[in-house]
Amino acid sequence: MTTTGFHGAQLDFSKDMSYGDYLQLDKILAAQTPLSPDHNEMLFIVQHQTSELWMKLMLHELQAAVAHVATDRLPEAFKMLARVSRIMEQLVHAWDVLATMTPPEYSAIRPYLAKSSGFQSAQYRRIEFMLGNKNAAMLKPHEHRPELLAEVRAAYDAPSLYDQVLQLMARRGIAVPAAHLSRDWTQPHAADDGVKAAWLTVYRDPQAHWDLYQMGEELVDLEDAFRLWRFRHVTTVERVIGFKRGTGGTGGVSYLRKMLDVVLFPELWSLRTEL
Repeated sequence: MTTTGFHGAQLDFSKDMSYGDYLQLDKILAAQTPLSPDHNEMLFIVQHQTSELWMKLMLHELQAAVAHVATDRLPEAFKMLARVSRIMEQLVHAWDVLATMTPPEYSAIRPYLAKSSGFQSAQYRRIEFMLGNKNAAMLKPHEHRPELLAEVRAAYDAPSLYDQVLQLMARRGIAVPAAHLSRDWTQPHAADDGVKAAWLTVYRDPQAHWDLYQMGEELVDLEDAFRLWRFRHVTTVERVIGFKRGTGGTGGVSYLRKMLDVVLFPELWSLRTEL
């Protein structure tokens, strides 16, 4: 039977792929399986599943952005990095929903979580590594899943986004210290006066280095959004569980607070004092 509406439009979807088919909604909407009898566990599951979906898109964009930077295709990279920043903003607001869960509500579902923890998110770890926060200890939580470990290790072994940008600057004739152009990519970037001097060359004459100047600001936008995401994570966890240890054995809030001190692109922040 065909239904007609919307000024005579034919609403017969029986012969073509439907909205639900395209999005595979049957699979997605069947993936929420609470383990406890508590009403609030559905919120906890949906919050984390949707965050993982946003992170999947973030990785899709970051991987392409890094590839474009490596091949000097900056307009495409700018678009992708701007999108990553907007995704992070979306994730910041997602914490507002989880923050409606009170401590007694979380305590009711916590025993059912066993050792599962956001600390084990392979996608989040790949994002951290791609942004330069390298730490070999963060490979260990994924050792029980060889296929995931391989993906996380690949991000750990590869040059970060910032490493690729510094190589880009060198290709454009900016004097970047050689130690930052060929090094052990598994080590986090360390703040360097020579790298700051390279960025100051760009920022003191934006017209002459406009695309590198724009790249610098894209990176600052990205880290700014990432800091907000981390901060909102800390405050939400403290609001819901206080200073209890995390389910995965981490220090919970104390560990997350330490992460707030991590600076991904230090020279882009410190140079502002000298402009």
